Amino acid sequence: MAFTKITPKTVAPASPDLLFRELPRRKFPDVLPHQQAMMQRYAAEAEGASDVALQLPTGSGKTLVGLLIAEWRRRKNKEKIVYLCPTRQLVHQAVAQAEQKYGLAVVGFTGSQRDYSASDKAKYNQGDCVAITTYSSLFNTNPYFSDADVIIVDDAHAAENYVAKMWTLSIDRLDHSHTTLHEVLSSIFEPHIDSTSYTRMTGEWDSPSDLSWVDKIPTPVLLDIHDEIVSVLDTYTKGTNLQYSWGLIRNHLRSCHVYLSFSGIVIRPIIAPTWDLPAFNNPKQRIYMSATLGEGGDLERLMGRKNILRLPVPDGWDLQGVGRRFFMFPSLSLDYEQEIQLRRSLLKKAQRSLVLVPSDRMKNEISEDINEHLSLTVFSAEDIEQSKEDFIKSTGSVAVVANRYDGIDFPGDECRLLCIEGLPKAVNSQERFFMSRMGANILFNERIQTRVLQAIGRCTRSLEDYSAVVVTGDELPDYLSDPRRRNYFHPELQAELWFGVEQSKDKDISDFEDNFDVFIENGATWESVNQMIVDQRNASIKTPFPGIEQLANAVKYEVEYQMAMWQQDYTEAVASAESVIGVLTDSQLGGYRALWEYLAGSAATLAVSAGNAAFSVKALEHYATAKKAAKGIPWLVQLSQQSQPGMEGAEDDGNNALVMFQVEKIEAILSSLGTRHDRNYSQREREILEGLNDDSKFEESHKLLGEHLGFDAGKIEIDGSPDPWWQLGDHCVVFEDHANANETSTLDTTKARQAASHPAWMKANVPSCIPKNVEIMPVLVTPVSAASSGAMPHLVSVSLWKLPDFKKWASDAMLTIRELRKTFIEPGDLVWRAEAASVLQTRGFDMVSLTAYLKSQIARYLLVERKL
Repeated sequence: MAFTKITPKTVAPASPDLLFRELPRRKFPDVLPHQQAMMQRYAAEAEGASDVALQLPTGSGKTLVGLLIAEWRRRKNKEKIVYLCPTRQLVHQAVAQAEQKYGLAVVGFTGSQRDYSASDKAKYNQGDCVAITTYSSLFNTNPYFSDADVIIVDDAHAAENYVAKMWTLSIDRLDHSHTTLHEVLSSIFEPHIDSTSYTRMTGEWDSPSDLSWVDKIPTPVLLDIHDEIVSVLDTYTKGTNLQYSWGLIRNHLRSCHVYLSFSGIVIRPIIAPTWDLPAFNNPKQRIYMSATLGEGGDLERLMGRKNILRLPVPDGWDLQGVGRRFFMFPSLSLDYEQEIQLRRSLLKKAQRSLVLVPSDRMKNEISEDINEHLSLTVFSAEDIEQSKEDFIKSTGSVAVVANRYDGIDFPGDECRLLCIEGLPKAVNSQERFFMSRMGANILFNERIQTRVLQAIGRCTRSLEDYSAVVVTGDELPDYLSDPRRRNYFHPELQAELWFGVEQSKDKDISDFEDNFDVFIENGATWESVNQMIVDQRNASIKTPFPGIEQLANAVKYEVEYQMAMWQQDYTEAVASAESVIGVLTDSQLGGYRALWEYLAGSAATLAVSAGNAAFSVKALEHYATAKKAAKGIPWLVQLSQQSQPGMEGAEDDGNNALVMFQVEKIEAILSSLGTRHDRNYSQREREILEGLNDDSKFEESHKLLGEHLGFDAGKIEIDGSPDPWWQLGDHCVVFEDHANANETSTLDTTKARQAASHPAWMKANVPSCIPKNVEIMPVLVTPVSAASSGAMPHLVSVSLWKLPDFKKWASDAMLTIRELRKTFIEPGDLVWRAEAASVLQTRGFDMVSLTAYLKSQIARYLLVERKL
């Protein structure tokens, strides 16, 4: 008989926690008390809310809570429920947990829609099973799950890039299929940006700050070139992987922002317009689950929602961390080669290890190193995507995973060693622009902390777990080891970090190895050591991030601003931006407030273009206020000058903007050299100062000195080329180094003619590196006091920098940068920027002061004429 037995409709209990007891295949008797409390509170307070967030810490079983809520609603209301995970690996993991641990019947959907089975689709569409799938299955132009009643977003803290990606056009300079489009757009932008920015955008420049450089096309400029950009993108995206995202933002380009970086061009709105996606906007409810929801409105910004009802962490879970982590910071004691040796040794000691890295290049390098030096099996992300069973059943194995700092869980004995090689704080161009150019770091405090917490917690998923965490790379060791940031963490983590830092000082490789052995053994010796961490935890208090309440109060208006911009209601957008500004009164929010003054001015500019001429005054006022709100932001000064050409004080503003550009570049140098110890910085300092006293290294050290002081420095070794040049804005100093001469020597005609010809050489040979209206000043660095008669006519336009004076200036300048470094924490600190700019100007180490001094040192009048 082919007839199917029809199961009668089941009656749902009063709350999701009671449902668990009715599941005969469950592997444990009941939910835990904190899970019960969260589900009962949801049933009592949040069942009818359109957007609700559940905070459940790592190890508290949030997957079970989410799936039980989903199943409860499905049975109670016969609703179609979609449970979203960031990756396919997490979909498979959630499905396995539901089936094997909880006794829940669910269906998982990964891959292409055409590969979904008819049976699984029927189960979902008839409301017979909860569907578990990826973010990307919903956030696309043709989602299969277009009519769900409830959307559950697991790991909501990881959603931003998956969600925003749908409305983001990313043109990768290094992607061959994007090359022509990138070149055409670059040519459109070229007249509207300075020459240095253009060369960086096109990949022609090579300086330490290139990789972190980011800029933005101002909205008034975007408005002028709008039609040309649309025409180009219509033509060049057709038939490419860019056509879908371009199609979504094409009619909203004026509401987007264009970011330029060394790696590519990104066009996107500030906040993802999720209200424009029916599959996400139309369900009765959206539930967001995360271990770290934050208190400053970041979840609303990530998901494009004005108000999200929060159900906070259950009582008691804020008092203790999850598991035990033993942090090791090798770079506090070891050099780079020793760090690699230690990593190899620890990987050999551990049965299974996880290595997280920020790029495929680094993944390949570490995998090759393991294959070459260790007899260990290397697993990739692809190897563990479908299932991690092969990995956790193996011994002598290492999983090396790139660009995945969350979502891969290895609890218990599955993995006891986690190595994290770098963790970029900013993961996209918009974040980098806000943080490094706008000084709005404070906006991302919670987001960065969440990323860090997710990364370091991959192998500690429950109270009984323990894992060693080896932290290397550039930004992450600085972030975690800095005591000035530590009090913002959970007390347990504060204590673990304090202990890890103290145990990483003045150690050799054998010390690290011995400590690792004691920790992994987890015996009586470690028990006594662990008490130090517990005592420190009990003495630690978590401090809220500054400005967090005002950020939370502003987010509603931020989303309203983006909604109005998306609908081209620019007058309403101005009003919403002004509401944001009204909330952001904390002095520490100066950079973010300045950003919103700019956005208000941009909306007003668009209102004028739409025919409301009265808003022209508002636009100018907001741009000017933006500049005043954060004087440490040269980008805003430049924009204000463009908006109000010829205004009073423009020259002072220009000089201030120039020194602030210099400070930004110094920030990039200091950040790249690290702040947790002096070793890298001192090595660079020594290379420069010793090189200036070595004739064979003088020219290279001269170039490095310019970079260290925040100038764009260059040098090309071809016939007739000058020695280094230093350039900033519309000032360029090009040098002829004559350092190997004797003090009693006479400068000959050839050397004088060569120095005088350098400006012409620069314009002819490196025009892409030099702004069109730049003032190029030739400077002769030499110990000589006399020049031949034939040399004198060529020295009328050449400045003289006596070698002893130059070396003294260089030594003082390096000392000044070292002093500034003592108070430097991270790029974007507006207070530090203001202090650094003042010190540079007062001591004469800014470009304007330097060129003013050199203009007074004309070689023709300072060298004695000597007839030969």
